[in-house]
Amino acid sequence: MDDSKSRKAYLVGAGIASLASAAYLIRDGGISGKNIHILEESAQTGGSMDAHGSPEEGYTMRGGRMFDEEAYTCTYDLLSFIPQAENSIKSVKEGMFEFNDRVKSHSNCRLVENGEKVDVSSMGFSTRDRLDLVRILLLSEDSLGISRIEDHFEPSFFTTNFWFMWCTTFAFQPWHSAVEFKRYLLRFIQEFPRINTLAGVRRTPYNQYDSIIAPVVSWLKEQGVNFNMNCRVTDLNFKPRENEQAVERLVFMQGGKRGTIEIAKDDLVFVTIGSMTEGSSFGSMRVAPKLESKKNGGAWTLWENISNNNPEFGHPEVFDDHISQSLWESFTITFHDPTFFRLMEKFTGNEAGTGGLVTFKDSSWLISLVIPYQPHFIGQPAGVQVCWGYGLFPDRTGNYVQKKMLECNGEEILREVFGHLRFMNDKDVLLKTSICIPCILPFITSQFLVRGKTDRPAVVPKGSVNLAFIGQYCEIPEDVVFTVEYSIRSAQMAVFSLLKLDKEVSPLYKGQHDLTVLFNSVKTMLT
Repeated sequence: MDDSKSRKAYLVGAGIASLASAAYLIRDGGISGKNIHILEESAQTGGSMDAHGSPEEGYTMRGGRMFDEEAYTCTYDLLSFIPQAENSIKSVKEGMFEFNDRVKSHSNCRLVENGEKVDVSSMGFSTRDRLDLVRILLLSEDSLGISRIEDHFEPSFFTTNFWFMWCTTFAFQPWHSAVEFKRYLLRFIQEFPRINTLAGVRRTPYNQYDSIIAPVVSWLKEQGVNFNMNCRVTDLNFKPRENEQAVERLVFMQGGKRGTIEIAKDDLVFVTIGSMTEGSSFGSMRVAPKLESKKNGGAWTLWENISNNNPEFGHPEVFDDHISQSLWESFTITFHDPTFFRLMEKFTGNEAGTGGLVTFKDSSWLISLVIPYQPHFIGQPAGVQVCWGYGLFPDRTGNYVQKKMLECNGEEILREVFGHLRFMNDKDVLLKTSICIPCILPFITSQFLVRGKTDRPAVVPKGSVNLAFIGQYCEIPEDVVFTVEYSIRSAQMAVFSLLKLDKEVSPLYKGQHDLTVLFNSVKTMLT
């Protein structure tokens, strides 16, 4: 009997890692879509790649993502066989590449200080900074261990143009893992010479939910994949075998009732462990969001439950017990008046969608804004514009609003943004015609926290015959968390490994082996 005809797969979570796993189970594993079951605790697909709203209530996105052409090999592989939502003849990848050929990124205003553009032609390094950067690149991950970025640099390094641009592009904090920082330096070495313009950035035509998640979900449903929403998986029961371990039962809660799913011998289980958007809380123009905990959702609880008696499953407490080190706050602004976009295009010298992050260097919240190409949502009407931003230090008092960002409502965040841009003459009309929705994200950079070698489990744990871990909190050597690429790579690895397919995972791009990339990076370091 052909296993692919009868074998079932159960995927916990409906984020991009699970969606990609389902797609590869179908395309490469020959598993029937009707035998694939996605169990999601919320009512929404997409996990952290969410975007929704309306012109009347305001649009929201918890985060935004940038891609580059070289490093995202797994992502582009997935998107190469998913049809576009608005044009089924073309793939999502084709549509994305055509969009970026037409709307090219080249920021003319990466940093702002005292209401003026900062000259970022120089990285601002001292000789010591350059030596420290080379040193961290040469040290092994074992040597770096559980050290922090700040353990390897002088305090002045964190005031350089480079740090302000690098840390806000990738959301690093000085206390984050030196290992993760090193991985980013290597993985995105090709972006180092263009970090001041973000010319290497590739974007989706719309927000990532509309451009990626919706088409993937649509394709999976056409293949017969089952989506079981509002279903929280709370535990996995295991049946030990000789030198092996297998999941024999899923335990879940749905509609206030406990249920179980029995896992047959040849069935497979894929679990997205942890969540960088767990406990997210939205505010409004008049109400500030609340700071929630890991108990507002089931992702961390599930990982804690299954790892308690199994060291091969990692240590979730390393990532979910340090909110003060993994917290930041984002906000989405919906404009019903063209004034803000007109002023920003004049101020930055970039038309909407052609710039990058605009970071306020002197902001105590360290605010960055992105002015995307419009419309940013499918169905967004003419005359409505949307932008997104975030603050890396929301527990500090603002420069123009004498409150912590965490305590501010949408109107107060707008006042702070307008103050840094010196848009005070237009403040009143902007406040009347804009909707700002803030969102506190307690675990958003928890993947970057210092960790030991065994704190993240392998994609397929030692001895596992039918279980794989996917998403941001499994361990993939050399690759970088906090990227869509990492989640999709985990999906490829999980499917190809559990099904024992004679197929290679999409290759890791290693720009450090390219002499041209190295030359350009060294030249940039010396400026």
